[in-house]
Amino acid sequence: MNTLSSLKQGLEGTWRSVGEGWRHLREQASGALTRFTPQSRTSASSSETDSSASASTSLADWQFPSAGWALLAGDLFEDDDKYIVRLEIPGLDKQDIDLEIRNDLLVVRGEKRHEHASTQGRYRVRQCAYGSFHRSIALPKAVLGDQAKAEYRNGVLRIELPKAAQPQGRRIEVRSE
Repeated sequence: MNTLSSLKQGLEGTWRSVGEGWRHLREQASGALTRFTPQSRTSASSSETDSSASASTSLADWQFPSAGWALLAGDLFEDDDKYIVRLEIPGLDKQDIDLEIRNDLLVVRGEKRHEHASTQGRYRVRQCAYGSFHRSIALPKAVLGDQAKAEYRNGVLRIELPKAAQPQGRRIEVRSE
């Protein structure tokens, strides 16, 4: 009976550990996981994928749907006078990216268009996400939006956001009459 009790406690501890790991992963990646909404001009037609997937043992023979979610990894760096946001958004042209600052929130919108590499053949694996997306990044403090700078190079969007001057406290002397 003692062995069974030890086994049960071990399994409960393992289950708690797995649950804690998933919770931590979800918290860390929640902002980076982004939904891509296919639009009629960007979505691939069903004839482009292999509809004759058979019960073969080879992974390459299975049909995978196009991804609707993608990880837009990013960093938010702070120094004394500005925030720097870096987002990895490969496969776009700079004119496909729209940036907006709303209060203490940076909103990044874009559209990744599907390009046909060939007129013949079919997809065996579809893991890239295409379509419109938006991602909101909370900024720790107010920024000067009219002085922001953005650059897109090699699939990385870099945005510099100068910090707004914070009101300084002032000591008030109390005098007696």
